[in-house]
Amino acid sequence: MEFSGSLILFFSFLAMLALKIPISVAIALSSFLALLTVNSFGISAATIAQRMATGLDSFALLAIPFFILSGQLMNHGGIARRLIDFAEIFAGRFRGGLAFVNILASMFFGSISGSAVAATAAIGGFMNPLMEKNGYDKRFNAAVNITSSTVGLMIPPSNILIVYSLASGGVSIAALFMAGYIPGILIGLSIMFTAGIIAFRRSYPKGQSHTLAESMAIFGRAIPSLLLVIVVMGGILAGIFTATEASAVAVLYAFLLSVFIYREISYRRLPSIFLETAVTTSIVMFLIAASMAMSWVLSYENVPQNISSSLIKLSNNPYMILIIINIILLVVGTFMDMTPAVLIFTPIFLPVVTSLGVDPVHFGILMVANLSVGICTPPVGSVLFVGCSIAGISITSVLKNLIPFYVAMLFVLLLITFIPALSTFLPRLLGL
Repeated sequence: MEFSGSLILFFSFLAMLALKIPISVAIALSSFLALLTVNSFGISAATIAQRMATGLDSFALLAIPFFILSGQLMNHGGIARRLIDFAEIFAGRFRGGLAFVNILASMFFGSISGSAVAATAAIGGFMNPLMEKNGYDKRFNAAVNITSSTVGLMIPPSNILIVYSLASGGVSIAALFMAGYIPGILIGLSIMFTAGIIAFRRSYPKGQSHTLAESMAIFGRAIPSLLLVIVVMGGILAGIFTATEASAVAVLYAFLLSVFIYREISYRRLPSIFLETAVTTSIVMFLIAASMAMSWVLSYENVPQNISSSLIKLSNNPYMILIIINIILLVVGTFMDMTPAVLIFTPIFLPVVTSLGVDPVHFGILMVANLSVGICTPPVGSVLFVGCSIAGISITSVLKNLIPFYVAMLFVLLLITFIPALSTFLPRLLGL
């Protein structure tokens, strides 16, 4: 039967997810089972192993463990608290000011660490109790923390944009990094606008205002943290080092900042931080390897080509195709984590959109913005789980409070979809 391999792949993958088998294992096993239908056992096993190994044979992927380590150092090194204080200078004086501080701090920390989960834990762990103490509803606090943490995936440095570059066959990481700024800021502003309306309707209190002297002192303490983005992105744009080399620079900077300048990390804590980084890196790398194997199986079964031809038959209007892809990805994002989704669906959808004239950089930002909604939604929303755990509430109790923020994020997603210049303006301006 034609496409029997792809059918077995699809149904075995869904069955394993239903059995709550880890998604990386489910991807690898379903890919192996699919190849059993078209190859002998020996060839199938060798092919899956080979594809998993070659999938990790990329210099660009070295950036991921380095950025994970820099994020861990920032998470434990007191950087989050200083960024929260810095955000309070700008937003604390308004009604609902602590919600704005939460959002701004998450944007700052997420953009520096490149991790939505790290931003959720670091900022939420400090801001949620403070907001609750000042009369904010804990479910609202969690909703703000969960959604704002995803903005760091758009603003560089971002691990998921590196993964997209790999899956797309080599789209410039520097161009993707610059492309994420405007959409990321727009998403952050939309979340702030939504939080402001809710805060006004619920009469949440105004936050603390600071004198000029206090503001300058807070700014001075935050400057070393904020300089990390300038060092990393400035070095990339100036051609001093590549995006991968920038990740190593980020580790060195975060180490010096956390250990010697802020002195919040002792030498005795470093082994546990390195171990945590190694565990996280191994999970991400195995996920990438398994997803690359699945992508090869899908290509072997001509699934991308068949989906491409089917989509093009529906319409040759690029915006209509992008709307259809957005809908598919929004559904996919509810049950699949962002990394495997990018690795599996980029080779499927990218040839379709590029044949219709869509810029690969624009499509990468669109994919990440879309799937950022998914990590905030059940049943497989990693940021949702962490945010609820930090806030000490159930997922079902926070969902109603998340809906207005979902609407805001989807509105910006539509803007990104229909206005490609939001993604491509900065890369083209800088000649990337």
